[in-house]
Amino acid sequence: MTAGTAQSGRPAGGGRSADGEMPGGGAAEPYRPSARRLAREAYRRQRARRSALIAALSTAGTALVLYLVVVNSPGWERTRDTFFNAHYAWQALPEVLRGLRINLELMAVCGVLILLFGLLLALLRTLQGPVFLPVRLLATAYVDFFLGLPMIICLLVMITGVPALRLTGVTTDPLLLGGAALVLTYSAYVSEVFRAGIQSVHPSQRAAARSLGLSNAQAMRHVVLPQAVRRVVPPLLNNLVSLQKDTGLVSIGGVIDAVYAAKIITSQTFNYTPYLVSALVFIVLTIPMTRFTDWTTARMNRRQHQGGTV
Repeated sequence: MTAGTAQSGRPAGGGRSADGEMPGGGAAEPYRPSARRLAREAYRRQRARRSALIAALSTAGTALVLYLVVVNSPGWERTRDTFFNAHYAWQALPEVLRGLRINLELMAVCGVLILLFGLLLALLRTLQGPVFLPVRLLATAYVDFFLGLPMIICLLVMITGVPALRLTGVTTDPLLLGGAALVLTYSAYVSEVFRAGIQSVHPSQRAAARSLGLSNAQAMRHVVLPQAVRRVVPPLLNNLVSLQKDTGLVSIGGVIDAVYAAKIITSQTFNYTPYLVSALVFIVLTIPMTRFTDWTTARMNRRQHQGGTV
C-alpha cells in the first residue's frame, strides 16, 4: 500500500470504488452538465432554428418571384394550353406508363451487363506484365473511342447501320440494338470508375496478399476488388441514374417506350403536354435514386471520418 492509501483508506486512483460508489457507501452523483455547456447547446439550437427559418423564407420568396414572372409573361396563356393541359395529360399518362415498362426493362438488363463488361475492361487495363500489353492497348482504345463517341451517334449507327449489313443471325430489333449501344457506351464510363477504385487501393494491400502466398489473381479477387467496389458505389449509382434517363433515346429507332408514346400522342393532338408527362415520370423515378446515392455517399464519408473501413 502506498502512503496515501494507508492514511486515507481510499483507492489511490480516485475517490470512487470500482462499482461507481463513493467511499462512504453512498451512490455516485449523476452527471450534470455545466451552465456554460447548457448555454452553448441552447445557442446552437437557436442558431439552427434561425437558419432553417431563413432558408424557408428565402426558398418561398424565390418560388413566388419565379411564379409571378412566369404567369405574368405575355405568352403564358398559350404556353399553359400547349404544355400544361390537364386533359391531354390524363390522356397520355396510361400510354406513357405502358411505354415506361420498356425503359425499366432496358435499365435492369443493360445495367447488369454494363457492370460486368465495365469491370472486365477495368481488369484488362490493370493487368501487369509486358505480355499483356496488347490486351491493355485494345482495352484502352475501346474506352477512349466510346468515351469520345456521342451516345446519339452510337445509337444511330447500331439501330440503322447494323441491319444494313444483313448479317446472318444478327438481330435487327431496334430494342436489342439500342440496348447494345447503351451497353457499349456506358461500359467505357463504368470501366473508368472501376479502374479508379482499383488504383485507389494502396499497393501495400496487394504486397501483403502476395506475401501471404496469394497469386496476383487471388490478391485482386479477395483483397483489392472488395475494397475498390465499396469505394466506387456512389459514382456507379450516378451512372445508373444517367442510364435510366438515356434509355429514352432508344425511341429514335421506333421503340415505343415512354418517350415515343408521348411523341405518338403529340403527333395526334398537336399538344406537347404528353412530353411533359413523360419528363415528370422520369423525374419521379430519378429523384429516389439520386437521394439514395447522396445517402450512400454521406454514410461512407462518415465511416471514413470515424476511422472505419470504406
